[in-house]
Amino acid sequence: MTSELTTSGRADDGEPIDPDIDIHRPEQRRELARSHGAILAVISAGGALGALARYGLAQLWPTPPGGFPWATFATNVIGCFLIGILMVAVTEIWVAHPLVRPFLGVGILGGFTTFSTYANDTRALLHPDTMITAFTYFALTLLCALPATLIAVRLARWAYEAIRSPERKAVA
Repeated sequence: MTSELTTSGRADDGEPIDPDIDIHRPEQRRELARSHGAILAVISAGGALGALARYGLAQLWPTPPGGFPWATFATNVIGCFLIGILMVAVTEIWVAHPLVRPFLGVGILGGFTTFSTYANDTRALLHPDTMITAFTYFALTLLCALPATLIAVRLARWAYEAIRSPERKAVA
């Protein structure tokens, strides 16, 4: 069962949402704002950079009317691949600064990849003369982007293990 937050800072069942924070104490409200402020700032900065990179790719590789949106397709597949590598890196390989994952993952790669443009491009192609392109784009994006994440995760783990292997250390 999930609890709904009330204006008192308590769930509808009367339990505090976060028992360590009393939202009625001004100093704790300020601390909450400060701790989330840095995360929001790095996500915003990263999102702007990711969106600019996506925009740049779209400008370099424009989609003709009724054509296959290769730039958006490439953006999403590459972005999913990079997210797979990033998640292995920051969760299994090294202890990253707490702002690295929000900046790179949610910010840059979240701003770079675009489900909304994917959906809009698909919708725009849903006309009798471009129906095959629409369904090809729709399916191919899913069939490539999702496995790209899995492949990246496996490659990152494999590469990390290869670097750490005893044979490799003996040579060094």
